[in-house]
Amino acid sequence: MTPSPHPELTAPEKSLWRSLRENGLLLLIALIFALLIRTFVAEPRFIPSDSMIPTLEKGDRLVVEKLSYHFQEPQAGDIVVFSPPDLLQAEGYAADQAFIKRVIATGGDTVAVRDGKVYRNDQPLEEDYILESPHYVLPRVKVPEGYLFVMGDNRNNSNDSHLWGFLPKDHLIGQAVFRFFPFDRLGTV
Repeated sequence: MTPSPHPELTAPEKSLWRSLRENGLLLLIALIFALLIRTFVAEPRFIPSDSMIPTLEKGDRLVVEKLSYHFQEPQAGDIVVFSPPDLLQAEGYAADQAFIKRVIATGGDTVAVRDGKVYRNDQPLEEDYILESPHYVLPRVKVPEGYLFVMGDNRNNSNDSHLWGFLPKDHLIGQAVFRFFPFDRLGTV
């Protein structure tokens, strides 16, 4: 028989310590998994502004998936979360602050805004998801490779590419995929 490491403890006390140690280990493992998932797979995000109305409302909570853009390129229409580009950081936005916008064009595409419509590659976009038509003009620009052109669905109240230029793809955090709050609007984005 092996001597007990704590001969002064009674059997119920030993059982309690074993249970506490096992539960502590399980809690530690769960925390490590949660941290790994949040860092590399998905994370919750809160919508702080009205720039994506009507698709997303201020206060919505979303799951942002972080893996797919390591295996595939962002596509026009994707709703992406990203850290602010250098120009916005120079204006005082923190590097760890997150923005959310819709991808309008990718590298090699052209974008223009005129007559209340957004044009990609000289074709007007059918945008039934926007709040209202844009009240501004953007001369035709070509999106460089490695960059995206992003806009908020609330075209006239969005700090987006029409103001600050192209988004470097390496600033992407992930793609908004699921709204989990409020419960009455639960579902895919």
